[in-house]
Amino acid sequence: MEGHEDQRVAGPDGRRPEARETLTDQAPPGTPTSGPEDPPNPPQPSRRQRRRGRSRRTKIVAAAAVVAAGGAATAAALNLTGDATSEQTARGLPPNTTKVTRETLRDTQDADGVLAYGEQTAATSRLQGTLTGLPKSGDQITRGKTVYRVDDKPVTLMYGSRPMYRPLRSGVEGEDVRQLERNLQALGYDGFTVDDEYTGDTAEAVREWQDDRGLDETGVVELGRVLFTPGAIRVDSLEAGEGDPTSPGRKVLNYTGTEKAVTVQLEATDQRLAKEGADVEVTMPDDRKVEGRVDEVSTVIEPGGNGEEPQTKVEVTVELRGSGAQKIAAPYAMAAVDVTFTAGTRENVLTVPIAALLALREGGFGVEVVQGGRSSYVPVRTGLFADGKVEVSGNGIAEGTVVGMPK
Repeated sequence: MEGHEDQRVAGPDGRRPEARETLTDQAPPGTPTSGPEDPPNPPQPSRRQRRRGRSRRTKIVAAAAVVAAGGAATAAALNLTGDATSEQTARGLPPNTTKVTRETLRDTQDADGVLAYGEQTAATSRLQGTLTGLPKSGDQITRGKTVYRVDDKPVTLMYGSRPMYRPLRSGVEGEDVRQLERNLQALGYDGFTVDDEYTGDTAEAVREWQDDRGLDETGVVELGRVLFTPGAIRVDSLEAGEGDPTSPGRKVLNYTGTEKAVTVQLEATDQRLAKEGADVEVTMPDDRKVEGRVDEVSTVIEPGGNGEEPQTKVEVTVELRGSGAQKIAAPYAMAAVDVTFTAGTRENVLTVPIAALLALREGGFGVEVVQGGRSSYVPVRTGLFADGKVEVSGNGIAEGTVVGMPK
């Protein structure tokens, strides 16, 4: 057949076997496997032709490797030119074979991460006076407790996502009122309705709270007298010392959450891995593995040094899931960890090694199916590429099908 090299191996007597027949009678209906008949006395290939045949096979395998490097890119998108056709019967058997298997493929990628307490946030004073009390670095503070003191009066921690931006008094309405009332209720105060209206009943509960905290019983929550955070905090570092003057806008300390988290920086080309809410696996320094979840994804620009261009990175924050994971992470104030991202999963699919793929002349990919001492090229549709394997499907492809492999 013109344009197809003879890859038959000479037998012990020095003769090559005759060209094999097509698998038309064995292949499922619709599988194009037959080709034109061989001439009665096919010419023997020259040594140069045989070398070309081996070289061409190498190019086909290399092309498949390129597809694998592209992750989920399809073979057809590469528009590669092959030497086998889906209607062609292979001459001779492949040097090696393997079987089509059924399994779950996962497109995973490992990245370096840093285990710590997560992102720092600054606590900024809204009060005028002198700092008379500060926590220590590493202290953990919960709802209702003192964060720091100004003129010997406490700034109290309460939970909520909305920062305090105005004094709260009778007659005002808004979500910040509801947030305050929820905290008063959680701290054991009652006699009011939790809603967005600051009523006289709310003011009475505030006076009780002020009395317990050693504050003037005004029924008005002074701006800056409460620090709202999403939850309990851990003091990371101090920005001022006891006795220092403070005023609105002056930083007092930096804090984090009390739970450990992992920060990962990915290349911009790997952003597909970072999807908020996606599950990941974190390997600790002692090789124990814990479950995590992508909590936040942001883009950061790293300035270039020595004349280099700035680089765009994707910063991912991973929360550790469950008390068990936090317990395992507790001994490490800061540590290097490995994070395994899963970009795609295909369950219960047919797979072959990537090296089994052949680029077909008409486009797309195929495999060399071996059956009954003969082989033919069968086109396949490719899916997920992962771990050196590729998802395949097509007529004549089933679990246990024997396909050719290079040496």
